[in-house]
Amino acid sequence: MDNKEKKGNQPKLPKPKFNFYWIYIILIAIIVGAYFMPRNNAEKIQWEKVTQLINEGKVNKFIVVQNQGKVEVFLTERASKELVKGSDRNFFPSTGNSGPQYYFHMTEQTFVNNINVLKENTQNQQLIMPKYEIEPREDFLGAILQWVLLFGLLILVWMFVMRRMGGGAGAGGQIFNIGKSKATLFEKDTKVNVTFKDVAGLDEAKVEIMEIVDFLKNPKKYTDLGGKIPKGALLVGPPGTGKTLLAKAVAGEANVPFFSLSGSDFVEMFVGVGASRVRDLFRQAKEKAPCIIFIDEIDAIGRARGKNLVQGANDERENTLNQLLTEMDGFTTNSGVIILAATNRPDILDSALMRPGRFDRQISIDKPDIIGREAIFKVHLQPIKVNPDVNARKLAEQTPGFAGAEIANVCNEAALIAARRNGTDVIMKDFQDAIDRVIGGLEKKNKLISPDEKKIVAYHEAGHAIVGWFLEHTDPLVKVTIVPRGVAALGYAQYLPKEQFLYTKEQLLDHVCGLLGGRVAEDITFGRISTGAQNDLERTTKIAYNMITLFGMNEVIGNVSFYDPQNEYGFTKPYSDSTAEKIDIEVRKFIDFAYKRTKELLLEKKEKLEEVAQLLLEKEILFMSDMEHILGRRPFEPDIEEVNAEIVSSGTVENTLIDNATADSTIKEESKEEDTPKV
Repeated sequence: MDNKEKKGNQPKLPKPKFNFYWIYIILIAIIVGAYFMPRNNAEKIQWEKVTQLINEGKVNKFIVVQNQGKVEVFLTERASKELVKGSDRNFFPSTGNSGPQYYFHMTEQTFVNNINVLKENTQNQQLIMPKYEIEPREDFLGAILQWVLLFGLLILVWMFVMRRMGGGAGAGGQIFNIGKSKATLFEKDTKVNVTFKDVAGLDEAKVEIMEIVDFLKNPKKYTDLGGKIPKGALLVGPPGTGKTLLAKAVAGEANVPFFSLSGSDFVEMFVGVGASRVRDLFRQAKEKAPCIIFIDEIDAIGRARGKNLVQGANDERENTLNQLLTEMDGFTTNSGVIILAATNRPDILDSALMRPGRFDRQISIDKPDIIGREAIFKVHLQPIKVNPDVNARKLAEQTPGFAGAEIANVCNEAALIAARRNGTDVIMKDFQDAIDRVIGGLEKKNKLISPDEKKIVAYHEAGHAIVGWFLEHTDPLVKVTIVPRGVAALGYAQYLPKEQFLYTKEQLLDHVCGLLGGRVAEDITFGRISTGAQNDLERTTKIAYNMITLFGMNEVIGNVSFYDPQNEYGFTKPYSDSTAEKIDIEVRKFIDFAYKRTKELLLEKKEKLEEVAQLLLEKEILFMSDMEHILGRRPFEPDIEEVNAEIVSSGTVENTLIDNATADSTIKEESKEEDTPKV
């Protein structure tokens, strides 16, 4: 009884599907087997045995197969019967007069010569020599088999190539489905685990996307007022900010068919395949309408047309883009089909693709501010066993400029670090180590640095810290370290950038002076310079050229900008050689002025530079509190007590007083000034 119940409770395994390839394999095996099977029961013998049979009068005739080098031996009827009767084997090769009983290999000329010699040497004059016939014979089965195997091999190779190019056995994977769409379809019944609750730090973008989802769920709410559903929305933002995650949330919330694919899925080596896949995609979408199509990394097919100097090199990609433009907004209506696309390079997209009517909305997804980072940390901290002392707000303050993907990486690295030390939970120190690892790379504990190199790195980083501390428009310092990290980084300084989008000439000058602080500190301390300022000089040169050629911040060059995001000028410069020479001269003047200004500041603060460098050599890591202890409070920061007093006197809402920990909370963009000394 129990056994029956157990058998009844066992899950039924799905029956294996029949594969038609087995039919092809069986047919090929039959043909090959038929070719190699003996087509008669003749036994192979030697010429000596043949002469014996001739002398005994048992041979009736010979047949010489001309083009095979084989001679078949036919016995007399009496000899054939005696041979079968006297055999003690279950299977004897001879079966009577229907075919040859024996055969041997010999050319036609050799056989004729041997027969003639045998006639001359025979002693029995009454012996009648058997006659022989010369018969040309073709092996039709062998020839057919050769052609069948050849064409079969070609067909197998072709099918293998088609499967690889078509993406395997999925949609578009078969040989005749290469022009079919490769989009992954998520139906209503398909469970997508990501929802809008899992998307944090993108409040404005979520509002825009949720409105599209709400339109699909409740279209009457908008159509009663004369509104129309947007045809498309383009998600634009830096890598790792959550564009694909937001699209996954749409698939989990929309409750409508959702087609997901990448822009590279349209690209193929065969002409016309990309356009064919676009047509097939929209054909399926119209059948499933209302639905959503999500194209990730659309810049793979959406680049501006006509920018390639090689004639015809981009015809296939442009044909795919033309078909996509027609399907999105052409004579045929795509009612109920919404296009979502994501890219981190909107500047290279074709203008026809960006216009309203195709992508009605461009949703900008920037790196999150401190409030957004705190919300993202709370989402990623949920599955982690954290210590009660872990504060998401403090973690957000220590990770300025981090995108959502980087924050997820920090949380994962912290859990791995805690597991490595055999901890029962993840503490704040683990998160700080994870942040350092993400910013500067893996700590090189076994990297041997000579005392002289360590001293150079200490003064280099101290120079950055001093200049950044006493210049008005530089970012506040978080910490400075000389612990080797990453591939070649022997130290770095981390800052808290301000929340701003416009920069003045004075702010950029202070920023350049901060970058040159390390090189100047080496110069005035040791009287020589090292390769440690390579990264600083690269960024300094880039800022200087951008100020002159893009932002028009030079009196000699004037208010001009040579910005060329669409590469309209190709490989040619949009200015003359004389202008290029002037630009080079002005860049050098600007950098020399910044270097001289930085040197004057560090010479004035040389004692403080010495103190910071010696403390770095002692502790290896300095925080803002250590810098305040040596240098005092930054002269340009507002007094927190005065700000709180103004808040109280103005009668604003309670709980708005701020302290030193939250004074620098409005931060964004980059979080570090990383140096890569190459010794």
